[in-house]
This record gives sequence, structure tokens and C-alpha cells, in this order.
Amino acid sequence: MNLKWTRSNSFELLMITIGCAIYAFSLDMISIPNGLADGGLSGVTLIIRYFFGINPGVSTLILNIPLIIIGFKLLDKRVMFYTFYGAVCLSVFLMIWAHQDIIKPLPFKHDLLLSSLAAGVLSGLGIGLVFRYNGTTGGSDIIARIGQKKFGMSSGKGILIIDYLVLFLSLSYLDFYHIMYSLIVSLILARMIDLVQEGPNRAKAVFIISDQYQEIAHLIDTKLERGLTYMNAEGGYKNDPKQIIYLMIQPREVPQLKQLIKSVDDKAFVSVIDAHEVIGEGFSYQRKRYRVGLRRR
Repeated sequence: MNLKWTRSNSFELLMITIGCAIYAFSLDMISIPNGLADGGLSGVTLIIRYFFGINPGVSTLILNIPLIIIGFKLLDKRVMFYTFYGAVCLSVFLMIWAHQDIIKPLPFKHDLLLSSLAAGVLSGLGIGLVFRYNGTTGGSDIIARIGQKKFGMSSGKGILIIDYLVLFLSLSYLDFYHIMYSLIVSLILARMIDLVQEGPNRAKAVFIISDQYQEIAHLIDTKLERGLTYMNAEGGYKNDPKQIIYLMIQPREVPQLKQLIKSVDDKAFVSVIDAHEVIGEGFSYQRKRYRVGLRRR
């Protein structure tokens, strides 16, 4: 494997280390003391810990070996190098935090709701950082990465599905009450992973079909100060030529845009779609500083 090392690689490993430390802290200091299950491989290690008393740090490292071998065959070699590093790093931090006594000052011990919220946020933040910087912590993270690469499924959703399966198995040692709170952890964790990976910004992709498209486009340019694109299309019923307006806006601008469209053509066809990531020239979440007229692209 030929890896050309750069300063960026060092920064990525640093962020993966921080992410593993946060995730391990959440498991050792919140989930385990409060009897909360975890999903994925970590959840399996908690089951092993309950029945056999094996430290999760040790079982995590052992169970990761076959998954890492599979990952090397299906994923990018650099990603798998980061995965191996992340798996070892997580195991080390699980062993380190397990021997710390700082759990006593934490205010949410035995408060299951507060513990679930804290565990979901911290675990999602930790895993999200690892994912964002091209690594995984091994285990179900590898499976989620494969699902993301092969099927386009978000990492958060992939992990959520695996978590549900492991939580079902966790009923072997936890009561239904604790499992329900563990589901809260999994839901928040999945949302946090996607939030950290994709960033807090969200946009809406809007498609507008109207015979008065030029008037609508003018209002979008002058009132919303948003750039837009005309797309050539053909009506499916009469095969007549159509112009589709395509633009990106912030979620809070959707009501204003609907009003602008309705003021021109109340029968216009409008489709609003969630856009989780926008890349490329001309697509910005920021408003234009200077308006120089309607640009047709």
C-alpha cells in the first residue's frame, strides 16, 4: 500500500483520535453505568461484558479483526488504514476510561432520560468526527461505510439499522424499559452522525414549472436575491416546450418563495426537495452582495 503522507493526513488522524476518545467516554462513563445498551459492535461487546466479564476494549479489538479484513477487500486502502487506527484507538480509550473515577461528578447518573440524550449526542459526535475525517471505529462502522459506498445510504441510517438488530439481542440481559431508552440513544446518535458529517447547513432544491417563468425568475432575483438556472423540458401531455426554474434556497425562505410564485401563477407546479450538500460555482448559502441583473445559465 503506497500512502503519500501529508499534513492533512496527520490532522485527520488527530480528529479520528478525538472522535474515538469522545465515543469511548460516552460508552464507559454514561451508557455502561446507567445500564444503556449500544448498537453495532459496541453493543455486542456490552453483551459479552455482561455474560463473560470481558473488558469491551479487549473484545472490540478481537471482533474487529475479521471485519477489517473484509473492509480491506471492499473499501479504499487509506480508509481501511484509518479504520485500523480507529479500531485500536477506540479499544485503548475504552480501557483508559474504564479505569477512571470521574463518573461520580457527572450529573446524569441514574437519570435515564438525561443519560440517553447525553450518550446519543456524545456518541454521535465522536463517530461523526471519525467518519467526517475518512475513518471508522471498525465494527458496524465498516458495514455502514460499505453501504454508503455501494448503495448511497447515509452512514447514520446504516448504523441505525444495525443498532436496532443489536438492541433486539440486548434484550437477553436488559429489560424493555432500558432498551426503549437505548433506542433514544440510537436515534440521536444517527442524527448527530449525519449532522457532523454533512455540517449544520441545509438547503432546499426547488423546481418550478410555469408559463410565467420569466416573471417568477425576476421576482426570485430581485426579492430573494438568489441565482437560478433555466432547464429545457418538454410537457408529457402535449409535448410542448417548457422552461423549468431550478434554484437553491435556505429552508426559512421557502414560505416567501411560495408567496412570490403564487402572486404570479397560482397554478405553477413547485417541487421542494431537501439538499444535504451543495458543491460548485454559483451555489452558495450566502446571499449575493451585489445584484447585477438576472443571469441566465
